[in-house]
Amino acid sequence: MEEFLKDLPNLAKDKHKTHKDFFKRLKKRPPKHLDQTMQVLHDETFEEIDCLTCASCCKTTGPLFTNKDMERISKHFKMKPSVFIDTYLRIDEDNDYVLQSVPCPFLGTDNYCSIYKVRPKACAEFPHTDRKKFQQISNLTLKNVEICPATYKIVEKMMEQIKLK
Repeated sequence: MEEFLKDLPNLAKDKHKTHKDFFKRLKKRPPKHLDQTMQVLHDETFEEIDCLTCASCCKTTGPLFTNKDMERISKHFKMKPSVFIDTYLRIDEDNDYVLQSVPCPFLGTDNYCSIYKVRPKACAEFPHTDRKKFQQISNLTLKNVEICPATYKIVEKMMEQIKLK
């Protein structure tokens, strides 16, 4: 896994145009059972890959924090939401709350999340490869291919299974 993770940025770069073209066609003519296919590919891939051996998402990117996330997590820490925000978050160029820095401050050296049970919705849903209307998030998926080995493998399997003209 370590070797694959090390090679992932180059693999993703080499395949970027191919993946982008595939998603462009997918958006225009999504197959009828795309969501079911994606769920199967997602489940199969996550039987092969253990996120705890990687945690690249937590080390390289940060999630968006919704108001509900901030309330839930600050309650978990027994602090006021304003204190949680001041301590851990900043507002980005899109006016969203994001982490002040990466890697995520809640990620342990063992790749376990110290707030896993109350983690942000974006973390719980990452890498979003099992979401409904999958074709609508192709730009996000293309970005995730660069950091998430599971996403890379899922996209490669998609291209094998889903034949687009």
